[in-house]
Amino acid sequence: MTAVLQRSTEQRVTEADVRTALDTVIDPELDEPVTDLGFVRSVAVEGPDGCDVRVHLRLPTSFCAPNFAWLMVSDARDAVRAVPGVGRVVVELDDHHDSDLINAGLAADAGYRGTFGHEAEESLDELRATFQRKAHTAAMERALTSWLRADPARTEDDVAALRLCDLPAGRETDSLLSRRAALRLPLTPTSPVLLAPDGTPPEPGQVALTLRRARSVRISVDGNAHFCRGLLTTRYPGSDADQVFRPSVDSALPLEVLR
Repeated sequence: MTAVLQRSTEQRVTEADVRTALDTVIDPELDEPVTDLGFVRSVAVEGPDGCDVRVHLRLPTSFCAPNFAWLMVSDARDAVRAVPGVGRVVVELDDHHDSDLINAGLAADAGYRGTFGHEAEESLDELRATFQRKAHTAAMERALTSWLRADPARTEDDVAALRLCDLPAGRETDSLLSRRAALRLPLTPTSPVLLAPDGTPPEPGQVALTLRRARSVRISVDGNAHFCRGLLTTRYPGSDADQVFRPSVDSALPLEVLR
């Protein structure tokens, strides 16, 4: 009996374990963890052995795209299931116009197409890949902008010769490397940092334009994230206490509009 009780104690799951797992769940459009965005409404560790987990998620509006909502809820369920020692996992989405459908489909392990039937797209793989490419572009621009800001003598044309090994250690570089890994882009130290949307280095005359286009993507991503944080706080007063803001790189750079 003592051995059984000891094993049960060792396997006990904590709320911190669950929230750490949820840190890996990324909003596909905003490219930030659902934990930082304040989308995790509650976490409860239940059951006689302290191994069952119940998570409630919330979104900025009731009409957020169902496919985005499904990606986040199903990713959250998979992340929590991977926590060592976890037992039964229930992840539910609150206050969405498709909450009942999504929650029922997830509970039945019906999958995206099994849940939404004829309304579902053929696959969410391409949607996920589209946003992974967008996230890479934004992360690349942040890393390059930080590099440019570190020395006033550097110009946009200088980034053509920049390699991954030239980037300083830090948040922006780590973020870029993880997003390149997700897309299976080159990670060797001598790989060029600046890449065109197709994953190849831009032509010599297109370097500045490629960087500026990447900047417009990053500004769009960051702007949407800021907007969604505000909507969430309006919808759920006090939820701002659960939000962690991503530092901006805009302050020392003018906003450039492409014509």
